Amino acid sequence: MKTRLTRGLGTVFAFFALAGCATPPGASDTAATDTVRSTKNARLTSFGPQSFGSAPASSSSATSTPLADAKPLTDDGADASDFRQTGRASWYGRFFHGRRTANGERYDMHALTAAHRTLPLGSYVRVTNPSNSRSVVVRINDRGPYARGRVIDLSMAAASKLDMRHSGTARVQIEGITAQEARAEMNEQLASNSDK
Repeated sequence: MKTRLTRGLGTVFAFFALAGCATPPGASDTAATDTVRSTKNARLTSFGPQSFGSAPASSSSATSTPLADAKPLTDDGADASDFRQTGRASWYGRFFHGRRTANGERYDMHALTAAHRTLPLGSYVRVTNPSNSRSVVVRINDRGPYARGRVIDLSMAAASKLDMRHSGTARVQIEGITAQEARAEMNEQLASNSDK
């Protein structure tokens, strides 16, 4: 009983002692702490957090929209129509579904998208599986693949269209197309799906 009472009183005393040490911001009015605060603020404005190669935080470029509020890149201007590549494709699905992609949007495994190491984000490519002559138009919205010997990572929906979901990988041909060509092919696909 005595031990329990002593431990309880010790806990209450420690709580009040620590609570008394805490002061809300702006509650103290001593000149010493104001000087320290102003020195800290001056130091933060001139030497704020920076990324490699960026301007100092006090410059006008640092006061722009923070990266957390950045919008995904638009599909305008990304043209890879002269791109051609042949190699092995793989696909990624459930584990990455809902995670952020390199262009800021959420990965949707049911959308016709892909990851490529060098193609501009927002560009469109036609991926063809030469073993069955199936092709699909995908939009590049992520970076990858990071596995050796792979040239493109397709979404689950794109892998289904190429009939490579079961095998996991397939040899493919990639050819860049313009955004107008991609829209025309997607509209054609929608029209053929609605006829069925």
